[in-house]
Amino acid sequence: MAQMKIEDIRALSPDQQDDAILNLKKERFNLRFQRATGQLENTSRLREARRDIARIKTVAAQKRAKKK
Repeated sequence: MAQMKIEDIRALSPDQQDDAILNLKKERFNLRFQRATGQLENTSRLREARRDIARIKTVAAQKRAKKK
């Protein structure tokens, strides 16, 4: 999965955002295991996944703040 764009994240429904976060967390878990066992080739993907999670959470918080 490539780095997510803000426009793409904003277009997601809250349920889709939750699913995306869950998938990214699973991916991060697997990437950490690959790194620990020496199998990880693309080490930058760990950082990208972490930042994608933060982007999604930020957009979700902005949407919640707008509703109030």
